[in-house]
Amino acid sequence: MSDTRSSEEIRADIEHTREELADTAAELAQRADVKARAHDKVEETKAKVSHKVDEAKARPQRLGLAAAVAGGVMVGLVVLRRRR
Repeated sequence: MSDTRSSEEIRADIEHTREELADTAAELAQRADVKARAHDKVEETKAKVSHKVDEAKARPQRLGLAAAVAGGVMVGLVVLRRRR
């Protein structure tokens, strides 16, 4: 098995392999950092809960607005009927 690549091509190949190895090692280190992953999960859960709370807070306002509009329409109808 003869290698007809130039020394520059071999060096470039070695450098590429080193970069891939460094990326792989960094990813493995990140996956092994249980404390950081747990912290990320906590932050993700907080964001979800906060979003749900905001949704729940928005619903009563919509319901109140709808009730106020419906009440206004009812008052308007009563007033119109009495004027006739």
